[in-house]
Amino acid sequence: MPSSLNRSPVLAAWGAGVDSTAMLIELVARGEAPDAVLMADTGSERPETLAYIPLFRDWLDRHDVENHVVRYEPKRFKHWPPYKSLLENLLTNGTLPSISFNRHSCSAKWKISPQDQWAETWPPALAAWARGERVVKLIGYDCSPADNRRYAHREGHEDPRFAFRYPLREWGWSRTDCIVRIKREGLPVPVKSSCFFCAAMKPDEVRSLPPVYLRLIILIEARAAPRLRSVDGLWRSPILGKRGAEARPGSMTQFIREQRLLSSAEIDEIIRQAPSDLLVFQRAAARMNLVDRPPMGDWLARFNAGIDREAA
Repeated sequence: MPSSLNRSPVLAAWGAGVDSTAMLIELVARGEAPDAVLMADTGSERPETLAYIPLFRDWLDRHDVENHVVRYEPKRFKHWPPYKSLLENLLTNGTLPSISFNRHSCSAKWKISPQDQWAETWPPALAAWARGERVVKLIGYDCSPADNRRYAHREGHEDPRFAFRYPLREWGWSRTDCIVRIKREGLPVPVKSSCFFCAAMKPDEVRSLPPVYLRLIILIEARAAPRLRSVDGLWRSPILGKRGAEARPGSMTQFIREQRLLSSAEIDEIIRQAPSDLLVFQRAAARMNLVDRPPMGDWLARFNAGIDREAA
């Protein structure tokens, strides 16, 4: 796309979920395709989302829509092994994602920030800002009750660089409308996009995870356990099962145990061994120069390989 436009450039945030996917399909059909589409990958997406990303990016390519996957790139590691994903960040710091504490800083760091940083090197954005204009950013919030709350939280938010637009809300579309539109395009409907350890996940979504993801959930909670005071685990606190909601504990590890998604022996072994082994790895890395430190991904690969051998 040329850097010189007679209008403000338009960026779309694609989360690989139902709403933003339907938004892009309809915008293309209306001849209003954005100038670029950005998907921020935390490195910890659910397996269904990882499979959907190349499928829909192929659709965007076939419709001549520029699209990119962007990622937050940590640069300061202090004395820690280098990390590249939200999962590795949590294990490094021995904590849970911010949403488990009813905050949303992980989204700002791993999703919003890398998109903004990409825009800061995008010639159409630079030209618009030089003219004193803002880049239009499209957000896929629909008119359902859940997104009404999300929109209310952001309503009135001002940014000197970006003007936010919500096409689904302009069209009066609900989540059902979005699902219908995706099916009409002949595409599969994506699952709800989230990290595989997100507090927003429903019990059935945890049940659907392959064992390798369940083991990592146990690892996250076990690593964070010594520092937890106000929450039970990734789900924060228990739900009693009233008003149609399924009862569940606040800890996903406890849920995995109760549902027998993994054996108790395997769960206990991860809790007993993995956090202390990780600390040994971190302490060894702390004695090395940054350029010589093995990355957190090396330890995770060994963890997964060891678990797989034991399961076999």
